[in-house]
Amino acid sequence: MQLDQRLVEGRFLRRLNRFAAEAEIDGKTELVHVANSGRMRELLVAGNRILLRPVAADAARKTRYDLALVDLGWALASADARLPNALVAEAIEQRRLSPFVQFTQITREVTFGESRLDLMLTGPQGRCYIETKSVTLVEQGVGLFPDAPTIRGVRHLGSLEQVLTAGHRAAVIFVVQREDAKAFAPHDQADPALGYALRHAVAAGVEAYAYRCRVSAQEITLADPLEVRL
Repeated sequence: MQLDQRLVEGRFLRRLNRFAAEAEIDGKTELVHVANSGRMRELLVAGNRILLRPVAADAARKTRYDLALVDLGWALASADARLPNALVAEAIEQRRLSPFVQFTQITREVTFGESRLDLMLTGPQGRCYIETKSVTLVEQGVGLFPDAPTIRGVRHLGSLEQVLTAGHRAAVIFVVQREDAKAFAPHDQADPALGYALRHAVAAGVEAYAYRCRVSAQEITLADPLEVRL
């Protein structure tokens, strides 16, 4: 996925709430939109270099920039939780994800049960519903999700189990939006309910996958599969 080539460099100052932060850009303090409800304490450190996406002026918005990338010092990490859906769809369309090569059509944002799931794949062998999750926290080489309790995430896993009951395939894909992960695991310390729900769903037949990303200032690509440790 190509990134906006107009990315603007700044310095992270502080987070104001789940979706807003302050950044220093050209010596001025600017209000910035954060498209990620996770805590991201390991990324959003005062003084960190960040790259921001300018947005068109709109009276409905209070911010002129979206937070895109955070410089970790040794690599860039994507902070935009909206991207995994598109990254997975792109990889499937390019037939780079072997578990899903038999599917020929992708529909985004499909309601099933109590949830709106990210993707529905269709093909000669039927349907597969997929929920994608953004992972930004990596500790000792392991990508961890979530970094804060997520009732919505637990609900999505329950809906994927309902997909199985209806006779379709179901999968959850954890997208680690940085390059330093070697494996993935549920973050039981942050949200034991999510960890329980994930293990229960997998035991019921929901497929669980994880991938890390290659991240640059020009492009983000879904890259290597990771071991899923349950």
